[in-house]
Amino acid sequence: MAEKKSLGHEFTKGLIAENPVLRLVLGTCPTLATTTSVSSAIGMGISASIVLICSNIVISALRKVIPSKVRIPAYIVVIASFVTIVQMLVKAFVPVLDEQLGVYLPLIVVNCIILGRAEAFASKNSIAASALDGLGMGVGFTAALFVMSTIREILGAGTFLAGINGLIGSFTGTSFDGFSIPFLNTHPMLIFILAPGGFFVFGIVMALANRLAESKGKPKAELHGCDNCPMAKTCSIRDSKESDEKKEAEA
Repeated sequence: MAEKKSLGHEFTKGLIAENPVLRLVLGTCPTLATTTSVSSAIGMGISASIVLICSNIVISALRKVIPSKVRIPAYIVVIASFVTIVQMLVKAFVPVLDEQLGVYLPLIVVNCIILGRAEAFASKNSIAASALDGLGMGVGFTAALFVMSTIREILGAGTFLAGINGLIGSFTGTSFDGFSIPFLNTHPMLIFILAPGGFFVFGIVMALANRLAESKGKPKAELHGCDNCPMAKTCSIRDSKESDEKKEAEA
């Protein structure tokens, strides 16, 4: 039962308590760039989630084989392999999404959420736990993108789910292509689909997520040092710093 609870925690922590975007502040570049519309945000979230889950599984399975000194290059090779597969599938089956995401699809290779989970979690835990960690972080990432893109698209373009037919039309056979919001579709607040609006919405959503986490007894996401980071307990960089400090003290 304890194992089941721990595995459940590995999934749920990525939703709010350790949400990669809103609590750990990782992956902000694709977050701001792809949330101008809900369809592109969903596409980015699903693509990154697939890479995250698959890379976590492989890195966890090889954690005892990969030499410590070359672990980061090895992780990047694994991640890049899955990104290439996902990009080829997107180009073949959802070309509209490939056009929407542009360079941000191949840049998943250097997405700090994926590399961060590989280093902080998958390299130290079982395959099952790593898979659930990747799934939870992927769902949390996608949810954050969805919330931000919903606000930005409605206020900045006066639409909701515009262009979604390009993502699901070929699979469902429907012609549904989103909603048009009265008044806002003729008088949109364009600032919300520009960079300043993205930062504003990001800050508001992050503040709400932190308040929600704090109401459930989670610590504030104040990164004034490694000890306050939600990933402190699993961070190998922090362990390395403490080891170096200990050696200097002994010398």
